[in-house]
Amino acid sequence: MKKWLPLIVIVVIIIGIFRWGVGLNNTMVEKQETAKTQWANVESAYQRRSDLIPNLVNTVKGYADFEKETLEAVIQARANATKTTIDPSNITPEQMAAFQQSQGSLSGALSKLMVVVEKYPDLKANQNFLELQSQLEGTENRINVERNRFNEQAKDYNIFIKKFPASVVAGFLNFDAMALFQAAAGSEQAPTVDFN
Repeated sequence: MKKWLPLIVIVVIIIGIFRWGVGLNNTMVEKQETAKTQWANVESAYQRRSDLIPNLVNTVKGYADFEKETLEAVIQARANATKTTIDPSNITPEQMAAFQQSQGSLSGALSKLMVVVEKYPDLKANQNFLELQSQLEGTENRINVERNRFNEQAKDYNIFIKKFPASVVAGFLNFDAMALFQAAAGSEQAPTVDFN
């Protein structure tokens, strides 16, 4: 029995290390999938905005004959924003920057549209427009909430895979850090509202 004791101890240690590694792997997978799911929620909020824009544009178009350039900019920005997607299994800083740039262009075009609309009091009083504007504002708030939730989930995952000893297993099993959503350059400056 004594000659088997060292072998039994080695087997118990190996089984313990294996179970520990499996536990770490499973936790990393869970955290990564939670962050990916949250990214899907971000995309869903952006999709809701994208779906509302044609209704907003058509309402405005049908009610006021105004700057064609502004309307076309919104339509083009929406088209560009829907082309840019991110693979949630491999969110890189480059993908995140491209996504943010296309969504930022759309936000800018929508802001310009809202400023132009201020010139048309009849449109501002139109119930359909008011409802769409309210929906769009609510959607922008949802987008912000979902982006913040994604950043929290990605941060939790990133911290976990960077801490020792999980970092060893993460490196061995190719668990890479996720890029966080960041504010666009210059967004710390309040936008200028000009009715001229």
